[in-house]
Amino acid sequence: MNVIRFSDLCARGQVAGKRVFIRADLNVPQDDAGNITEDTRIRASVPAIRMALDAGACVMVTSHLGRPTEGAFTPADSLAPVAARMQELLGCAVPLVANWVDGVLVAGKPVQPGQVVLLENCRVNKGEKKNDEALSRKMAALCDIFVHDAFGTAHRAEASTYGIAQFAPIACAGPLLAAEMDAISKALLAPKRPLVAIVAGSKVSTKLTILKSLSEKVDQLIVGGGIANTFMLAAGLPIGKSLAEPGLLDEARAVIAAMKARGAAVPIPTDVVTAKTFAADAPATTKSATEVQEDDLILDIGPQTAQVLAAQLKQAGTIVWNGPVGVFEFPAFEGGTRTIAHAIADSDAFSIAGGGDTLAAIAKYGIEKQVSYISTGGGAFLEVLEGKTLPAFEILTRRAAGA
Repeated sequence: MNVIRFSDLCARGQVAGKRVFIRADLNVPQDDAGNITEDTRIRASVPAIRMALDAGACVMVTSHLGRPTEGAFTPADSLAPVAARMQELLGCAVPLVANWVDGVLVAGKPVQPGQVVLLENCRVNKGEKKNDEALSRKMAALCDIFVHDAFGTAHRAEASTYGIAQFAPIACAGPLLAAEMDAISKALLAPKRPLVAIVAGSKVSTKLTILKSLSEKVDQLIVGGGIANTFMLAAGLPIGKSLAEPGLLDEARAVIAAMKARGAAVPIPTDVVTAKTFAADAPATTKSATEVQEDDLILDIGPQTAQVLAAQLKQAGTIVWNGPVGVFEFPAFEGGTRTIAHAIADSDAFSIAGGGDTLAAIAKYGIEKQVSYISTGGGAFLEVLEGKTLPAFEILTRRAAGA
């Protein structure tokens, strides 16, 4: 993707003394007392901020946090805990500035070169989510360079993600966003083959467009969870009382047919792990996929199926992973996801993974360093898999072309 990269601007000495506005994704989980419980997104934002500081820029950073009501700021909406954690990570003061749209001042002075400030929750500003032009122009007037570094918001056209990029003198991709662009391009636009995609989840309906889009690109389309149950039903197999969507059997068959027409496949499980109830302590039974009883719940793929899929993954050139293939949170039903995870880790393929449950599985099995790229954006990652052009990519590409 042809975009201006912030790293290139820094390397060319075009950032010193400039006002740099970084849109980061600092939307971290907090407990009831407002304490940050997991700081991955803050740590991921540091390289762009450090890059700007080292280049001698006047640095402003903002993000959304939670779901505030526009124009009605409450203490729970504050980025104060984020500012404190960012200060620890950067090793320098990070003042938090409120009411910043009409001008950013710290102790009555503009932000100085080599200084960083955090601008209070951008979603509190009226017009943010609707990409209001007046708000966007005010934000753009605050900076000389706008840096989009929040892939998790790249699928949203909002004032702090899209509008500001339209009107800022320079709009570019930060290191985190650029890395996402590169990984996505490598995995989907110019993949080393075979290209294998794993798409799992509770419902076909939520990922139908993803399945259709991938069926035109991939060599193997591995389905899991409730989606796999629907595909099993479409293939004429019994699924008992398992979660499925009988109304979408024609769509599932269409995906299977599209793959077959290209000489590709959607592997259907040959064995499964079942239980009578959905519970962590429910007795697990492994059986042939043809022997599922009416009162059975399919909660995982069986070991035979898992080994077949693992062998395919180890031969892959590129792997795209979105979703565990079973109820991996329950020890008795984690075998399939564990096998898949370790197969990806052991593969020489370029692998890209995204989605909250997928990241949880990666963390559980300790394979973070073996996955080539872990995407930070849930919704944005899914929209890329659907074949959509994300608003952030579109506007940054246009700006790079001089539009």
